[in-house]
Amino acid sequence: MEYQQRMIFGDEVNTRASWESELDGLVASGALFVANHSGGKDSQVQLIRLLERVPVGQLVVVHASLGPMEWPGAMELARDQAAAAGLPFIVAKAAKTLLEMVERRFETRPEVPSWPSASTRQCTSDLKRGPIQREVRRYAKANGFKTIVNCLGLRAQESPGRAKRAVFSRMGISNSVLTWYEWLPIHDMRTTEVFSAIEGAGQEPHYAYALGNDRLSCVFCIMASKPDLRNGRIERPELFEQYVALEQRTGYTMHMNRIPLVELTA
Repeated sequence: MEYQQRMIFGDEVNTRASWESELDGLVASGALFVANHSGGKDSQVQLIRLLERVPVGQLVVVHASLGPMEWPGAMELARDQAAAAGLPFIVAKAAKTLLEMVERRFETRPEVPSWPSASTRQCTSDLKRGPIQREVRRYAKANGFKTIVNCLGLRAQESPGRAKRAVFSRMGISNSVLTWYEWLPIHDMRTTEVFSAIEGAGQEPHYAYALGNDRLSCVFCIMASKPDLRNGRIERPELFEQYVALEQRTGYTMHMNRIPLVELTA
């Protein structure tokens, strides 16, 4: 399957050759390229690709720490890959955890579903995107960067929504101080290609994939498959009990299909 790759500025749609040329210009002009790294396979292969194109002095790796909610070893994998490449590594932390977010939402608005959903993903905005942008602004100011290319390991194969994402675009958060772009370097890669590229680089992916996981971020994600949730229950039983207890306390289910975790992981 061929995936369309686009760059969008307002109503203008440009060809791949156009945005590739734009990227080359940003590299040549000394822009800062930010590798968002969850510790998952897509983040890992994204950094492998970025190192083939972007000078080390223009790269920084950022990991949004989810605390006890994320798979053990995820942050360490991102840190070690950055260290092996001689890249700075930044950990971005929110002032709250996912479970604290759910708890506060339930206490203030009990009539509204307490957990994030596919349409209202506060977990992404508040726990990942916001803290990362905060830390990147600090790093850019401290190191004299005025242009930022925010790189995400999103792939078209993952979902129809991600297949429609522009591969390269100017971000709406740009202002008079910083100009932001978003780039999806591995948007066209298939899952088999991702694992092959990691192996070809002499690296290993996170151990959760050997357990059969499809995704890697939160141990219990609102969009996770049943096998991923079952693996999480086996590997992190104490965390599983915390999620179940909060489901029961709020009366709302965590997963987007609205089935309680106990049933999903049975």
